[in-house]
Amino acid sequence: MAERKRRRWFFTIAASLFLITMVIAEVAVRRAQALPNDTYKELETFANVLAIVQKNYVEPVSTKDLINGAITGMLASLDPHSAYLTPDLYRDLQVETRGSFGGLGIEITIRNGVLTVVSPIEDTPAYKAGIKPGDQIVKIDNEFTKDMTLTDAVKLMRGPSGSKVTLTIHREGLPELLTVSLTREVIKIASVKSKTLKNGYGYIRISTFQEGTAEAVQKALDDFQSKDGGHIKGLVLDLRDDPGGLLDQAVRVADEFLDGGLIVYTQGRSESQEQKYFSHKKKDFNPYPMVVLVNGGSASASEIVAGALQDQGRAIVEGTQTFGKGSVQTILPLDDRSALRLTTARYFTPNGRSIQAVGIVPDVNVEPPKPTLAMLLGKGLHLEENPEVRESELLHHFKNGQNGALKVKPSNQQDEGPIENEPGDEDLAGISGKKNQKDIQLDKAIDILQHWSSYKTDLARNESGQTTAKAQ
Repeated sequence: MAERKRRRWFFTIAASLFLITMVIAEVAVRRAQALPNDTYKELETFANVLAIVQKNYVEPVSTKDLINGAITGMLASLDPHSAYLTPDLYRDLQVETRGSFGGLGIEITIRNGVLTVVSPIEDTPAYKAGIKPGDQIVKIDNEFTKDMTLTDAVKLMRGPSGSKVTLTIHREGLPELLTVSLTREVIKIASVKSKTLKNGYGYIRISTFQEGTAEAVQKALDDFQSKDGGHIKGLVLDLRDDPGGLLDQAVRVADEFLDGGLIVYTQGRSESQEQKYFSHKKKDFNPYPMVVLVNGGSASASEIVAGALQDQGRAIVEGTQTFGKGSVQTILPLDDRSALRLTTARYFTPNGRSIQAVGIVPDVNVEPPKPTLAMLLGKGLHLEENPEVRESELLHHFKNGQNGALKVKPSNQQDEGPIENEPGDEDLAGISGKKNQKDIQLDKAIDILQHWSSYKTDLARNESGQTTAKAQ
């Protein structure tokens, strides 16, 4: 009897200690996470729904799949660029930023609930097949893409090198759907290409900002200088259909062309997201004439570079209005090797402009030629460029914020801080082909370089409200 009482007391004390420990742990967790009470009530609702689905759904479904789906949906409801990256997608993203990954070479987004091409990447299967910005992907193999997430679309388009995938495409101006069979390849991106134009002007094309982009730009500039006795006559920097990439590379590229001054600054909810990035003062700096080419496919990191050079009066920006992605995404790794890609800040140009959902407006507007029916029905899929997709058209895009507290003019004090990598619309699965077509935007850039003084004078007057620079 005494032994039985001792056991009963032992279990009672043990249970009480366990209960007290659980209460203390719950209080500690709440304090550590600083979550309000109503959050826990909503989580209780979520747990109830989870239990109901697992018990009553027509087929068995794992808790892991349900949780992953809930996280994916939660982030997708925030904005077009926040996403949950499974371990496989996170690994692929790390490979992409190093410039080599498997797939088709397409940057995609969701526009009005439809999977839409922002731009194909040069020299990839999609580029060679003639896929264009604005193409709507209706089916991937036999899977309809309506209401499909970007994550699921990327999964379907990726696969072993040499394997095939069929895309069904709707293109504006054509009465019927297009079908194209593509062979997957290991995509190796040479993000920088350069050449010498007529009249001795330099030309640098950046297709995406990845590891090594800044070094490649510097090498191209060194090559131009060595060929012309240490002097650059003028330069065209082509950022058309460049979807962005790494923030640190954009800052370093802009630094190549500037002699001190602010490049970009970011503002978010936390102090860690408030950063300012400056260019360095240079010995024997040469402010040679420079034109930056942009269009509706120029996004994120490419807009940072164009905005900095425009605000500092270093270059004339020419082309059409850019995409308007003025947000910073931070990669937050999780314990299971997955990660969150979360929008954590807006970025601003040196003059305090937020281009979110607005874009960079060029100094000289030059529209590409409109496609004819003959072009649309030409051989294969090599057709003219379609109307461009912009940030302001994407579901759940957040507002510019220029009329709110985020519009803060930065101080001139240099604030050195760590540069975060910003994979911009990295649902990469950049530039539309213009081979055998007259590039009137590039021709206009050369004309601007040839008449540099007059264009700079016109722009100076425009800033004071006296005149407007127009394409001739």
